Amino acid sequence: GKMIPAEFEKQVQRAKDEGALPFMVNATAGTTVLGAFDPLEEIADICERHNLWMHVDACWGGGALMSKKHRYLLQGIHRANSVAWNPHKMLMAGLQCCAFMVRDKTNLLQRCHSAQASYLFQQDKFYDVSYDTGDKSIQCSRKPDAFKFWLMWKAIGTKGLEERVDRALAMARYLAEEIKKRDGFRLVMEPEYTNVCFWYIPPSLRDMTDGPEFWKKVHAVAPVVKERMMKKGSMMVGYQPHGDKANFFRQIIISPQVSRQDMDFLLDQIHSLGMDL
Repeated sequence: GKMIPAEFEKQVQRAKDEGALPFMVNATAGTTVLGAFDPLEEIADICERHNLWMHVDACWGGGALMSKKHRYLLQGIHRANSVAWNPHKMLMAGLQCCAFMVRDKTNLLQRCHSAQASYLFQQDKFYDVSYDTGDKSIQCSRKPDAFKFWLMWKAIGTKGLEERVDRALAMARYLAEEIKKRDGFRLVMEPEYTNVCFWYIPPSLRDMTDGPEFWKKVHAVAPVVKERMMKKGSMMVGYQPHGDKANFFRQIIISPQVSRQDMDFLLDQIHSLGMDL
């Protein structure tokens, strides 16, 4: 689920050979479905060789930077030209709280977005107008979302944020290990982050040989289990296909209140709701 640097560079060179001008790569730190992290150091090397702007979509995975144990996942992000990050995801800042960070120090946002509306942003005020943020933002009346993150950070501290990340990853690892132990559960891949993706295979299918017919039947399992869990009101766990892979469940762990008992309940419920299929 992640970029292959050698293949990426081949595509850059191919585009150049065709007379095109590649100018930017969008690397991802924590993909939406699989929670995969692109190899940022290697991508940065290629960007430097070809003079490409390196943007990192760390909206989901950026929270790992708060953890000394897990920040290795974003090794190389310091070399990016720009980074997007959503503290309202893993760190649970109040919705909505997003950050777009650039290296540029030439008032880039103001040069891009300023309307210079004299009826709103007078320049002859008695204080330093460089602190006025209204004429620098995409929407001048937008809420000051940064304060949501700042106040939360002040309240629980760096250690508190780190504990949130570490606990979420520990719970994901526990869930993955439990899946390996249980009949009828199969991981799509070893989780790299807190996205735990897995299939549930009912007893009626467990003796079937892997093949098109088997995966066709597995593909139909998750939608029925999801319908049953929602009608029962016990859980709401997402599922989806991915590429050529049949529907699988995708459990993402964020809340610091989630426990091992919750992970056990999740697997017990899926088995209970799908064992007769």
